[in-house]
Amino acid sequence: MKIKTKVMSIVLAAAMCLSLCACGASKPTAEAGKNDDGVKYTVGVCQLVQHSALDAATQGFVDALNEALPGQVEIEVKNASGEPNNCTTIVNGFVSSGVDLIMANATPALQAAVAATADIPILGTSVTAYGVALDMEDFNGVCGGNVSGTSDLADLDAQAEMIPAWCPDAKNVGLLFCSAEANSRYQIDVVKAKLNEMGLNCTEYAFTDTNDVASVTQAAADNSDVIYIPTDNTAAANTEAIANVVIPAGVPVIAGEEGICSGCGIAALAISYYDLGRTTGEMAAKILTGEANISETAVAYTTATSKYNAAICEQLGITPLEGYVAIEQE
Repeated sequence: MKIKTKVMSIVLAAAMCLSLCACGASKPTAEAGKNDDGVKYTVGVCQLVQHSALDAATQGFVDALNEALPGQVEIEVKNASGEPNNCTTIVNGFVSSGVDLIMANATPALQAAVAATADIPILGTSVTAYGVALDMEDFNGVCGGNVSGTSDLADLDAQAEMIPAWCPDAKNVGLLFCSAEANSRYQIDVVKAKLNEMGLNCTEYAFTDTNDVASVTQAAADNSDVIYIPTDNTAAANTEAIANVVIPAGVPVIAGEEGICSGCGIAALAISYYDLGRTTGEMAAKILTGEANISETAVAYTTATSKYNAAICEQLGITPLEGYVAIEQE
């Protein structure tokens, strides 16, 4: 009886050990370059605000990731409604639930994710300058650690050169942007320096949030021959308010991205945010399966296209330049 009891104790102890090992084991990783139907992943998406560019980037990400790993990924998309503090709450929730990867759509979302975890892979998208966003000196294209992603940066010198090309008689340029967005500040500094080199007078008009977009835009329209708006999320979410000021005033807007141009501008050096999101989704699939190491993955860029807004050009009596493609209006 004692022998049987002793044997039973050994068996139970062994079973407990196996159970504990199973509970402590990390999620299996598919062999590099191959999909394993037995492996499931969870991905959290934090999008700063709802507007056409960021919406397209998120959709592209979801589509590409589901195509690369069909049936293997559960994706949870959450929107911060334009509030950086909400980004912090969202990504902290993702960290607590143990997601396998975080996609941060826009700079404040990326900054919140980086502050929340140094272990979970983070991919940014719709981020203009990673070195600026993450306060990295001598950024060489690779963030290192657990961060990489895609950039929506289009050639800023080329954007500056669009202003005298479209508005040859303009002397005073209003630079309209949100002072709370670090990447907007970066773009404004670069474009302003280039415009000054070309002999144009530049004045900054910065709003702090949605509440003062209209009043600041009015000040810019009253004192500018042309207005430049960079890839700015607050501006992108308030193009109607901007258009309601600049179009009656007859002041053209050169925009840093297609969504802003579509709402209130005449021309832009535009990228496809959907394609940008797809690239991010493809990167995510490789990182999740172990095919790529995020610490060695360089930030990816996409090709820009010169586009114009036919409707607003017609309203302002501006003839589109050759080489520009009309934006398809929904």
